[in-house]
Amino acid sequence: MTRIGKVERTTKESSILVQLDLDGTGQVEISTGVPFYDHMLTAFGVHGSLNLKVEATGDLHIDAHHTVEDTAIVLGQALRQALGDKSGIRRFGDAWIPMDETLAHAAIDVSGRPYCVHVGEPEQFNTFTIGNNYPFVLTRHVFDSLSFHAQIALHVRVIHGRDPHHIAEAEYKAVARALRAATEPDPRAGGIPSTKGVL
Repeated sequence: MTRIGKVERTTKESSILVQLDLDGTGQVEISTGVPFYDHMLTAFGVHGSLNLKVEATGDLHIDAHHTVEDTAIVLGQALRQALGDKSGIRRFGDAWIPMDETLAHAAIDVSGRPYCVHVGEPEQFNTFTIGNNYPFVLTRHVFDSLSFHAQIALHVRVIHGRDPHHIAEAEYKAVARALRAATEPDPRAGGIPSTKGVL
């Protein structure tokens, strides 16, 4: 059984293609026009052991917001597609990621009920831009969009950190590792991991 998702979405603000394989080996091909976002999505694919292809173009002459948000939307849709009926997966996963002075935690329930809790980012970085065009505040927006369109419950916490680059990177890696754990096949599971019989 292959667990592959492929979604294309075009609006007046962006054109996005995402293809992912949940049972990949971390092979990534990322191009969004936002260098730091490329760096984060590369880490997301590698640490999630996803084969991940992202091609995005958007109205970067305005700012990075639409391109980053729309890519997260399509990534969530492709993830939802790849999961299928979710039979035989672990369903729950979490990960702690230390990155130098930063510590981030993510927990995921592949529940079919979208919800995102995102706490702990230092407020003094709310107006900070990483690199040329990635506003620090977009990280929360990415996880909101991802959880809603993938239909997963996602909790992300920054326990501590003082470098915006490290904070964002630890968050992406924590979500990737938690997703990897939650979507892995469970050899003891005989079907859909829910007392309801559906996720």
